[in-house]
Amino acid sequence: MPRPPQYDPFRANQMPPFVPRLIGVAVLLFVFVIASSTATYVVEPGTRGIKVTLGKAADQVLPEGFGVKTPFITSIVPVNVRQKTMPLRAECFSSDLQQVIMDLRVLYRVPQESVVQIYKQYAGDPFDSLIAPRVQEAVKEVAAMLNAENIVKKRDEIKEKSLAAARQKIGPILYVEDIVIRSLDLSPELERAIEAKMVAEQEAAQARFTQVQTQVEAETAVIRARGEAEAITVRGEALKLNPAFLRLQIVERWNGRSPLVVPAAQNNSGAALLLPLGTVDAP
Repeated sequence: MPRPPQYDPFRANQMPPFVPRLIGVAVLLFVFVIASSTATYVVEPGTRGIKVTLGKAADQVLPEGFGVKTPFITSIVPVNVRQKTMPLRAECFSSDLQQVIMDLRVLYRVPQESVVQIYKQYAGDPFDSLIAPRVQEAVKEVAAMLNAENIVKKRDEIKEKSLAAARQKIGPILYVEDIVIRSLDLSPELERAIEAKMVAEQEAAQARFTQVQTQVEAETAVIRARGEAEAITVRGEALKLNPAFLRLQIVERWNGRSPLVVPAAQNNSGAALLLPLGTVDAP
């Protein structure tokens, strides 16, 4: 029986006997690491996972965290469920056939119960194929019910009605949180016409305010004059009934310097009251 060749360290191109075993162990270890890495997954925060095995998506949504899957044949597709904000441009026409271009921002998110359906029907990103056309359609419908001037003035009303219409068109598959109207672009002629009309309305409002203010002041003056006239009448009647009261007031208000003659009242036979001239203050 032939004996196996012995390893001679001094012989060139001769491999040590343990090297093939070491290579085999390294290959097995590498395969194990690869298999282990493909057999586990991690779903990041703010996302949900969909298990796809040989091209078929499972109906169960994977929550955030660590999990195990079948290596090599199963992959985990992440779907973002955070709120997103996307720009959108809507070219609308008002009821008076004026073109208005709206620069919008649409805030939306994917609910967890719709993750699998969104992935199967819209490849995980439904904005371009589902949200954008519905929102544009809703905004155009609302804008068509208003003239260009009211579109500029009633942005909050347009936003609320467009948001409600878009939610109804899209349905519960997605949550459209808000629609923000960033700007409205009008033609230069239309902008000048609206600006001129607004200035005219402000001037008319100021004129109406001035007119009302003048009328109120006139009515106030009439009321004041009527009150003074009534007061004078009442005072005159009182003096007729008691003439001595007038003479008493004159005497009380005399400054003590000027001569003072208080005539007698009509229909009174008494003599006039004469206060003497003098420069000395009355005591």
